[in-house]
Amino acid sequence: MPLLHAPALHVHHVSVRFGEAEVLSDVSFDLDAGEFLAIVGPNGAGKSTLIKVALDLVTPLTGHAALFGEDAGRHPERVGYVPQLKTFDRTFPATVLELVVSGLRRSWPAWVRAAERDAARAALAQVGAEKLATRTLPKLSGGELQRAFLARALVRRPSLVLLDEPATGVDFLAEHDLYDLLERYQAVGGATVAMITHDLAAARYHASRVAVLNRRLHGFGTPDDVLCESCLKKAFGHLRHAHGIAV
Repeated sequence: MPLLHAPALHVHHVSVRFGEAEVLSDVSFDLDAGEFLAIVGPNGAGKSTLIKVALDLVTPLTGHAALFGEDAGRHPERVGYVPQLKTFDRTFPATVLELVVSGLRRSWPAWVRAAERDAARAALAQVGAEKLATRTLPKLSGGELQRAFLARALVRRPSLVLLDEPATGVDFLAEHDLYDLLERYQAVGGATVAMITHDLAAARYHASRVAVLNRRLHGFGTPDDVLCESCLKKAFGHLRHAHGIAV
């Protein structure tokens, strides 16, 4: 049974090793429902691995993750996921509608039922991409592809949305639209969002909570509390972000 008022994401003493490499070391935090979390840290900090632990795609050496009071992986329908790398054959003539329906089925559809088509079109409309439904994936721009994957993540109306570098490969306006869409989705349904980003400005202005990570958790709290000199020096070893944003 799920715990009443359990955190949306509970990470408890999670450590992960790949061979001899320690990727995460004793990471613990609780993210309350309705929060917007930004996970920041340098390349190789274990950010994507942490998301995969929450998705039950990586089994930790020690510790565990729970979503809404139940073990990670128990209720995949409550979670929407936007990966950083959109891995598909660019010559495969699949349509955006089929991609979104695959989020409903969690497999690629050989055919699309009427109810699935309606749900997919509604999700595309939600992200402002209804005109893309019949477009094939190879013909999409970076911003259009990101909207298509976001619609795929939202088609089940998940309570938790996990995004790995969602602004990668999109221009400034598309990035602004992305954050606006996520904040509107939160406002309507009270959803929780957890996003990996290298953009400290995005973390500061869009997140209600920030996790500063470099294998260990060097800070967890409000942007004002943890996007500070001491936390960032521990994680990055310097005070200036790779994109030149002073903090």
